[in-house]
Amino acid sequence: MSIVSKIKEIEDEMNRTQKNKATSYHLGTLKAKLAKLKRELLTPSGKGGAAVGEGFDVTKSGDARVGLIGFPSVGKSTLLSKLTGTLSEVASYEFTTLTCIPGVIQYKGAKIQLLDLPGIIEGAKDGKGRGRQVIAVARTCNLIMLVLDAMKPMTHKKLIEHELEGFGIRLNTERPNIVFRKKEKGGINFTHTIQPTHLDNETVKAILSEYKIFNADVCLRCNATVDDLIDVIEGNRIYVPCLYVLNKIDAITIEELDLLDQIPHYVPISAHLMWNMDALLDKIWEYLGLIRIYTKPRGQIPDYNAPVVMRRANATIETFCMRLHKSILAQLKYSLVWGSSVKHNPQKVGKEHLLADEDIVQLIKK
Repeated sequence: MSIVSKIKEIEDEMNRTQKNKATSYHLGTLKAKLAKLKRELLTPSGKGGAAVGEGFDVTKSGDARVGLIGFPSVGKSTLLSKLTGTLSEVASYEFTTLTCIPGVIQYKGAKIQLLDLPGIIEGAKDGKGRGRQVIAVARTCNLIMLVLDAMKPMTHKKLIEHELEGFGIRLNTERPNIVFRKKEKGGINFTHTIQPTHLDNETVKAILSEYKIFNADVCLRCNATVDDLIDVIEGNRIYVPCLYVLNKIDAITIEELDLLDQIPHYVPISAHLMWNMDALLDKIWEYLGLIRIYTKPRGQIPDYNAPVVMRRANATIETFCMRLHKSILAQLKYSLVWGSSVKHNPQKVGKEHLLADEDIVQLIKK
């Protein structure tokens, strides 16, 4: 029996099983088996190794990477051409784009790499079409833009999300706060800081035994589900922010647009007519979490033309120095900062100081 048919068999059994407290143990083991089979499907055990595929090994460049994903003929290539000026073949028939085409958005001093990926079809996660290569590239992106056609049903959104989830990509969700540690002896030690409603000691043991793990510490610091625990055990999940770009809004009515306005994380645009492109660029900047830091040489005015673009989450003075040159940190005495991250201008700070957008930094060497 092939892996795909085994997966189908387990999914059918899960659909037949009623969901209640009595069946949670059984469903937990089925979900663990399913996750293992999906991992086998995604990483074929060939001696030659799985090739990424011609035209898909695009070198990562710029400050961030954004991938355009969607069904064929929803306007991904038009959007790439309008945002970056890169020519990607555009036609009214499906599957015009067959390889990964990169372009660069110049925005607020940042260089954002935009990838136009071929249209994916249903069953991509099972190896249909070029789906496996497309979604493998999507795993390397800092932001995914799901391009949807406003004239087509919104069930397309659910289908693509399902394909991405099958590849271990989690959209707009935080990594579950679960501590999982294997050990040599001592059995399964299950603890929790808040009362769990989805997991108990027996279910956790059943899931771990499916992975042949009999000695481990598991601590829940959130109300985690069975899927969350499996994601942590697998350890290969990618948590990516996602924007739903609703294209071709020039072909629908205002009433239909008001209905679509209820979708979270969405931006309505018309790539062909260049409608609402500024709002889209603002959203891309916001979801990537980028900030600009300006440098100031001693006795001179700050250089506003070439900002150092960094991720907001780890924008410390130490990271800033490493972005300029790794030798600077060893010579650094202290830094002077002007901007919203300090209480008074300028303020003397150490290397752990967290910077904010449009701060000005002057580095003082020893």
